[in-house]
Amino acid sequence: MTTAVQPYRVTPARVLRSEWHKLWTLRSTWVNLVATSALTLAMGIGISAAYDGTGEGGLDTVVFVLLGTQFATINLAVLGILATAGEYSTGQIRATMTAVPRRLPVLWSKAAVLAAVALPLCLGTNLLTFPLAQAFLTGTDQSAALGDPGVLRGLAGNAAALTLLAVTALGFGAVTRSIPLAIGAYIGLVMIVPEVLAMLPYAVVDDAVDHFPAQALQSLTAADTASPGTALLTLTLWAAASLTVAAATLRRRDV
Repeated sequence: MTTAVQPYRVTPARVLRSEWHKLWTLRSTWVNLVATSALTLAMGIGISAAYDGTGEGGLDTVVFVLLGTQFATINLAVLGILATAGEYSTGQIRATMTAVPRRLPVLWSKAAVLAAVALPLCLGTNLLTFPLAQAFLTGTDQSAALGDPGVLRGLAGNAAALTLLAVTALGFGAVTRSIPLAIGAYIGLVMIVPEVLAMLPYAVVDDAVDHFPAQALQSLTAADTASPGTALLTLTLWAAASLTVAAATLRRRDV
């Protein structure tokens, strides 16, 4: 007696395909990704064209050229939050969890799809922005080539850091289930809390601030950083912690 084939059985590949399709069919995804690349490229070229060789105080060359990725830290985070909290706001999450009752494969698939989109986008944008910006920096203290020590590592490190920040934000969206709350929590973690803590006159606080996402992002971006591995581990742990809390929330709470 033959066993009937189950054509609609839930598999990891099918969940991934579903999440990939959902992400790319949203107009906000296209707008977000185009804006991320355009802003990074435009700001990198703009500040390089206007640079007169003074006033930057020895800022790392890769950090200088990629100042536009400050927009990417927000844009990609919003994309990650929309991938999770956005489904709760529309009510689509009920259909998603009905189709995948184990729930957690949905979270892992959303994170994997977001990373698969964000990493090549950021890396490609960085590799395009750097040489175009350098065309205006010849003869200045910010002049460098792709083959110089640490440059390619800084460009790739920046792309990896932005991807991990986006995944962290995705976890925030899954925990809060609210787009405004998740964006507020992300901005607080990345931009506000480290600045507040940095004002405290304690060495241990300064050490802790170095392990916040924004500081780790700058360390990974810099061509002359002393500890890229530590910064990458820091961001990986932030993303893992965010997804872990999101997974626990997803399993314990109704949709």
